[in-house]
Amino acid sequence: MNQIQKLKVSIAAYFLLAALSSTATAQTAKLELDITNIKDVKGSILVSFFKDESTFLKKEFQGKRAAVNANSMKLEIDLPPGEYSVSVIHDENDNGELDSNFMGIPKEGFAFGNNALGTFGPPDFAKTLVKLNPGTTKHSLALKYY
Repeated sequence: MNQIQKLKVSIAAYFLLAALSSTATAQTAKLELDITNIKDVKGSILVSFFKDESTFLKKEFQGKRAAVNANSMKLEIDLPPGEYSVSVIHDENDNGELDSNFMGIPKEGFAFGNNALGTFGPPDFAKTLVKLNPGTTKHSLALKYY
C-alpha cells in the first residue's frame, strides 16, 4: 500500500469512528431525578422504570437503588430514549418492597412519574409516563406518606 492509499484508509477510519461515536451519544438519554420530601434519612430509594402497561408495577424494565443520605436526593439514570412509567419507593427497612398495612395503605413513602396519584390504588400507567429524549431530562418527584 502506498502513502496515498494509507492516508485514504486512515481518513475513512477516522470518519467512520466519528460517525459511530456521535450515533452512540445521540442514542442515550439521562434522567436527572430530583426526589424530595424524604421523611427519614434511613433505608434506600428504589426507582423502577416500566415500558408498557402489561408490566406496570410487576416487572421493571430497569431499576436503581440508592442509600438515603438526605431528605432530598438527586439521582442520575441512563436509559435509551423513550417513554417510561416511573415509580419511586422509600424502602425504609431495606426489604426491597413497599410495605403496607392490613388495608393495603402504604406504610412507606412513594411517588410516581409526574407526581401522579391514584384513587384507592396506584395511578393509571399513562399518567406516570415520562418522556426521555436523547440528552438530559430533569424530573422532580415529591414522596407521599400516609
